[in-house]
Amino acid sequence: MPATDTLTSPQVIDLAKRFLIGNYTRYPVCLVRGEGSWVWDAEGNRYLDFFPGWGCGILGHCPPRVVEAVREQVNTLIHVPNTWYTEPQALLAQALSERTDFGGVCFFCNSGAEANEAAIKLARLNGKPKGKYKILTFTGSFHGRTMGALSATAQPKYHAGVEPMLPGFVYAPFGDLAAAEKAIDAETAAVLLEPIQGEGGINLPPAGFLEGLRELCDRHGMLLMLDEVQTGMGRTGAWYAHQHWNVKPDVVTLAKALAGGVAMGGVIATPEVGEKLKPGTHAATFGGNPLAARAALATIETIEQDGLLDRAVRIGERFAARFNALKAKCPHVLDVRVKGTMIGVELATDGAAVVQECLKRGLLVNATHGTVLRLLPAINLADEQIDEGCDILDDVILNLKA
Repeated sequence: MPATDTLTSPQVIDLAKRFLIGNYTRYPVCLVRGEGSWVWDAEGNRYLDFFPGWGCGILGHCPPRVVEAVREQVNTLIHVPNTWYTEPQALLAQALSERTDFGGVCFFCNSGAEANEAAIKLARLNGKPKGKYKILTFTGSFHGRTMGALSATAQPKYHAGVEPMLPGFVYAPFGDLAAAEKAIDAETAAVLLEPIQGEGGINLPPAGFLEGLRELCDRHGMLLMLDEVQTGMGRTGAWYAHQHWNVKPDVVTLAKALAGGVAMGGVIATPEVGEKLKPGTHAATFGGNPLAARAALATIETIEQDGLLDRAVRIGERFAARFNALKAKCPHVLDVRVKGTMIGVELATDGAAVVQECLKRGLLVNATHGTVLRLLPAINLADEQIDEGCDILDDVILNLKA
């Protein structure tokens, strides 16, 4: 078998089509190297990445501190089971807890779906003594592909073909506090939502919505659980997006950017909620392994030492200015929604054509919900890179056919 660095893109694509299950729609490009917000394919073509790692690359590709931390750790200890203590895991739990407003305790896993599964279990463990088991979620949400997280995802298109869903989930329109209250009954244990919906189209909560849900949860004895898989780790200019609204949750779930591109998920819960996960109630074999924990610590270090929470805010402002200027002169742009480096541009037409044309011009972007361009750029993206990418997007969108 030839070394992978000798294969061309067509050769890799041929192998993938023969031996991989075809559950992904893939672009006809084989990426081989990344640095910051740039990636290169097997033929040496360079691309500016405004969607690194599907939101996992909060520091871009191969951030130096993360690379060095992983390099050091892989020579020391890669994985041991959670029947033993490790320093990186303990230090990471401390670091995440100290950046919350509620002094949380942590559980680690490998992905956002796993983190949300753990949150669902916490909701039921907390609610069971009171006869509560139902969880309220919201239309347009996305919580993962495992059956529990999928049942929490209030989008029927993801349920198609794998029904029935796990019982006990109730849906209400995102942003509608009155509908949420109406959906609650004596068996409702928790409310689970993304503070900003990502896959749903970068949908920001209306004024008072998160605060109102907190009050509802307090009044009805329910947990407020926030899925910060996409919004957490500085993405919006705060460690956790809910901090923009001064809302204190009972449970927060994290993944994507948590370890700077290394696979990792996590749950942060208030101590009184977290203690319900007693030995034997839940586990994740690889969760919190030393390699991922060191990568996450290096990610936190980079964000703080490089002032990247503030940088995320400035990046968002620059994108907002560019896209609002485009909106003012282009009927194809219906709305611009920005919070830090969560950027949504709603179009009057299908966004897939924009994604494809940008790819041809060396820019990687994403479209979600058909008509929303979704950008999740690195929070250390340079101004000149913003302008270079926006110049491409301006030209592509302005020349869309009506």
